[in-house]
Amino acid sequence: MTTPNATRVVIESVKTHRDARGSLFEPLTDAELAAQKNVHVVLTQPNEIRGNHMHHTAVETTTLVGPCLVRLKEAGAIRDLDVPAGEIWRLTIPPGVVHAFRNTGDSMMVLVSFSTNLHDPTGSDTVRDQIL
Repeated sequence: MTTPNATRVVIESVKTHRDARGSLFEPLTDAELAAQKNVHVVLTQPNEIRGNHMHHTAVETTTLVGPCLVRLKEAGAIRDLDVPAGEIWRLTIPPGVVHAFRNTGDSMMVLVSFSTNLHDPTGSDTVRDQIL
């Protein structure tokens, strides 16, 4: 499933192998992985929020396991996406798009995020913007 670009964010369902043990997926292709400078894994408790920021120059690719409420803001317009429980979605978020993720489930939510920029402990590429 690819969602039309109401914003410039690309939203895709991730090909996933599922069996009795759980799920396995690759968040990026080999070519996409080669372009990345940072990866981080985020574990979020129920009803907690991650994100609420945008990047000046970095493209962030985030793969998450639902349930999750994703809120995006581009050019002042807010859009909410509800990722259903058990579904795995990938968002490619360009610079300038504010993004936030709320765990709407009752167990730990997993996000895996890649960035085209190296991690900057000073946060100079990141601007906080509380949208969720």
